[in-house]
Amino acid sequence: MLTKAFWLGAADRSVKSFAQALLLLWGSDEVFNILEIDVVPALGVGAGAAALSLLTSIVSAPAGDKGSSALLPGAK
Repeated sequence: MLTKAFWLGAADRSVKSFAQALLLLWGSDEVFNILEIDVVPALGVGAGAAALSLLTSIVSAPAGDKGSSALLPGAK
């Protein structure tokens, strides 16, 4: 967990989770109108997803390959 590879992998997963949460939030609306987005709550949802992803990587560290943020051995 103290390696650069671990934190790069964890950051990669967090950024993806952030984007996925925003897409889910915005995609669940019937019509996506960028002019009517309530930005602060949307960023809060994305940040929450990113934080949960980061915590998942930290908790997964002992189970996966040494130095990896992935839960499954051999995963990158």
